[in-house]
Amino acid sequence: MFAGIRPADQEPDSAARPPLVRELLLVAGLFVIYKFGRQAANGHVDEAFHNAGHVWDLERAAHLPGEGAVQGLLLHNETLIHLANTYYATVHFPATLLFLGWLYWRRPHHYVWSRRILAVLTGAALALHLVFPLAPPRLLAATGLVDTGQVYGPTVYGSTPATDSMANQFAAMPSLHFGWAVMVGVGLVVATRSRWRRLWLLHPAITLFVIVGTANHYWLDSIVVAALLSVAFAALRLPRTEPVRPHIPWPATAAGPYAVPAGAIGRSSSYAASRAGR
Repeated sequence: MFAGIRPADQEPDSAARPPLVRELLLVAGLFVIYKFGRQAANGHVDEAFHNAGHVWDLERAAHLPGEGAVQGLLLHNETLIHLANTYYATVHFPATLLFLGWLYWRRPHHYVWSRRILAVLTGAALALHLVFPLAPPRLLAATGLVDTGQVYGPTVYGSTPATDSMANQFAAMPSLHFGWAVMVGVGLVVATRSRWRRLWLLHPAITLFVIVGTANHYWLDSIVVAALLSVAFAALRLPRTEPVRPHIPWPATAAGPYAVPAGAIGRSSSYAASRAGR
């Protein structure tokens, strides 16, 4: 998908960098819409649990691996559970903001592209949250999974999901935790040149392990957001930028700074000889 796309030069193209104040207002506005959009999807408790039962049955019919297998790895070590809960609670927003900030300063072309992708992805996800409320597996008794955030901590959710005023706990599908993490990983792979840049993909890999292991998301939540992200990548391609080539002066010779290039000397001599023979 990204074949032939070259990252920007080491020196950022300041002409491609949007005005900072406008971008801060835009990102803040998107965040407000994100929070209010999630709140608007609150209150569909019965529908959310009904949909959760269908998603759970669909995953079993499709023979997807059980979320319990991933959580079982965490439950063997309480420190690992704390780390997973902390990663879920603290990395999501800061990592995305740092990603956008670095791109804005060092890779303006990539920043504009990434910001558009994230805006489209988030808008599509919020629309799906409204039309398809979904209780996470930690709240569905049929899964037999542990709400690791409530049991071991830390957690970002209230203990009573139906009255949680801080977050919508019935917006499991699609998983923006995973979608944003994939965008951060892919965006940094595309925007950097280091031979180790593919290690950035560890962020979405760890995020996927965490959101499933803590029972905050189903496998299908990640599959759906990956499909939405693929559509966004196909629709909003990164614009190609031509690298700036440094100016190469004429090579100096022993005759000094005003020497004529070697090829020109040969042509001048031939021309003079032909004139003399006339």
